[in-house]
Amino acid sequence: MLHLRKLAGVVLGAAVFLSAGNALAQTDTTVVAEVNGVKLTVADLEQEESAKLLQAHNQYYQSEKKALEDLIEKRLLEQKAKHDGLTVDQLIDRDIKSQLQDPTDDQMKVYYEGLETEQPYETVRPKILEKIRQLRVDKARAAYVRVLRAQSNVIVELASPSANVNVENAYSSGSKHPVVTLVEFADYECPYCQKVASDLRKLQGDFGDKLTFVYKDFPLPMHAHSQKAAEAARCAGKQGKFWEFHDELFRSKELDVERLKDDAVALHLDGSQFAKCLDSGEESADVQRDREEGVKLGLSGTPSFFVNGHFYSGALDYVALRQIVEQQIEVSPRDSTIAASR
Repeated sequence: MLHLRKLAGVVLGAAVFLSAGNALAQTDTTVVAEVNGVKLTVADLEQEESAKLLQAHNQYYQSEKKALEDLIEKRLLEQKAKHDGLTVDQLIDRDIKSQLQDPTDDQMKVYYEGLETEQPYETVRPKILEKIRQLRVDKARAAYVRVLRAQSNVIVELASPSANVNVENAYSSGSKHPVVTLVEFADYECPYCQKVASDLRKLQGDFGDKLTFVYKDFPLPMHAHSQKAAEAARCAGKQGKFWEFHDELFRSKELDVERLKDDAVALHLDGSQFAKCLDSGEESADVQRDREEGVKLGLSGTPSFFVNGHFYSGALDYVALRQIVEQQIEVSPRDSTIAASR
């Protein structure tokens, strides 16, 4: 379907530096205010008011990322058209539009039935035809650009906003000297966290010593069992089996207290010691400490990720997470020691 020639030597480097919200802002000594002779810098603002700024930076980043993707697509099409001695419109006509077929009347009538209109079919038929044509062109164009991009050297350096996350004494899995540190703020009752748990483990297998995973508790108020589940994992951690318990919670999704105690026995923990830890709320303060940090950072939901400090929010899938880690490996040639000790 796609008429493509091998496009060699296409290099698109997109280097965008944000004045606030990226790693540079964390150490920016630019003075933005002065209070009775005491100077306030960008770094002070970012560090102490991150709860008010991180989400705003992230919204701007998402808009900027979309605009950058549109620009990359534009440049790829322009470079391909120039390579073939065509205009972009001629390229699209040749390689995309000419390959598409118009919908049949039966297909358009099915589309018409889904419309909330009292106008007769023949009246709206031209608009339906144009709409379906455009949908098919957009879909084919996206596929065409994916092929162009795969054949090209596209380097994206636009960074998401970042923040300093305290990982000291947090539970970590991986090398003490990773290239990439991935911190997850999560809730054991959150369905999106449950879904992504296996992807995170797969990433660790893929990247080995280059990636360290750090887990932080962020139990959400609407989840009745998430606080105790987080405490239970930490109680298991006191007996050296945090990660085994963590994985079981996300696998089973059974989080009532009696089931938590059954899981402890199944993992060959000391049942009475575990029960005492859980029932007494011995680990509740540490769970709340993580949550309070998340609130201070401006987090409002789970999962939330910080990859080498860069913030990513929402239910990212394996492909998206892998791309983020790979990008950080490309831009972080030096190992970075992780302070997490458990």
